[in-house]
Amino acid sequence: MANGGSTFSVIGADVIIRGDIEASADLHVDGTIEGDLGCTSLVQGESSRIEGAIQADAARLSGTVKGTITVRDLVILRSARIDGDVHYETLTIEQGANVNGRFAPDALKAAKASAAPALELGEENEQRLTLAG
Repeated sequence: MANGGSTFSVIGADVIIRGDIEASADLHVDGTIEGDLGCTSLVQGESSRIEGAIQADAARLSGTVKGTITVRDLVILRSARIDGDVHYETLTIEQGANVNGRFAPDALKAAKASAAPALELGEENEQRLTLAG
């Protein structure tokens, strides 16, 4: 158990999981997941593969993903290969990353307030897109 009572789980490179994963913990994935994944924070290793939807508060992706990604704070590293739509509030993409899909900023808020008026921005709710070199 880590400080503050939070937990961190690792899915090793030799592990293949077929089925959905729901975790209240932070996850580090080096293996293969064939199913949807939901967690607080996700770190994906370069050699890992996820085939299914990802939903998390924060994610740092560096492997292969085939499926829809819905993450509040998303970092896509140069080794990432993503095939699917990406929904985010803040996004950082390293040069060299490969994404085949559509980007939809602020999708989490839109889903929660689909009947909300036109876009309202404030300091805390500002949309951001960062390109890392």
